[in-house]
Amino acid sequence: MRNSLKSLVRFSHPRRRPSGERGQSLVEFAVMGVFLTVLLMGVADLGRAYFTYLALKDAAAEGAYFGAVYPACTSASDPECASPNNVEYRIKNSAPQGSLVDWSTVGIDLEAATLTPGDSLTVTVTYQYPLITPLVGTIVGSQNLTLRAESVAVIVSEAMP
Repeated sequence: MRNSLKSLVRFSHPRRRPSGERGQSLVEFAVMGVFLTVLLMGVADLGRAYFTYLALKDAAAEGAYFGAVYPACTSASDPECASPNNVEYRIKNSAPQGSLVDWSTVGIDLEAATLTPGDSLTVTVTYQYPLITPLVGTIVGSQNLTLRAESVAVIVSEAMP
């Protein structure tokens, strides 16, 4: 009976690998680890860029809505429109301190046909976003990504002379 049981159940011993396959898993892990790290950094970089775009979009909306109510106060050149009562100040100070945007380098463009109620005021905010991942910069073609946000509001009050 014992011999018949042994013939039915075969015990297998761990197979030994040929000496040329030693360390194969370590090499595969190293190659894939580098690839996955670069991929993860690229995703994080693009996530930061999207977060920055949202901050620009909010700033453009803040400027457009302020300019819709006070269309004469687009810059601080008028004494009645000193900071914080102008569109430029509202755009550059709409985000909390410590954001990813260097607000001193933001480009602001205001466009309105006339400053009469019913016309639209377009506020465009542009920013050169620096990428930190070299691979994403290679794909995009530059280490700086131009982000542009635009907001349109209808002017609701008269511009004061």
